[in-house]
Amino acid sequence: MAISKPFLALVLLSMLLLVQATELVDGSDRKHGFKINCGAACKARCRLSSRPNLCHRACGTCCARCSCVPPGTSGNQKVCPCYYNMTTHGGKRKCP
Repeated sequence: MAISKPFLALVLLSMLLLVQATELVDGSDRKHGFKINCGAACKARCRLSSRPNLCHRACGTCCARCSCVPPGTSGNQKVCPCYYNMTTHGGKRKCP
């Protein structure tokens, strides 16, 4: 019994859509192959802050959305473009 070309194409397309839907629901960072530990990264980033609780909360939000935290305790924000471009409603930079 021969398998028709349209049936084979439909099966391949269905598999492709299933893989993409799984990635969206899964929420894992498959592009980079790893998930960042936001708690540890933000603790290191905010350790010298004058307002550590505020810094840690903002950093945690930014890290969760971007899966990236710049190195060091300040600056270096352009290392993570998503982190760098995130702003508050007032137009100020959201991420410490």
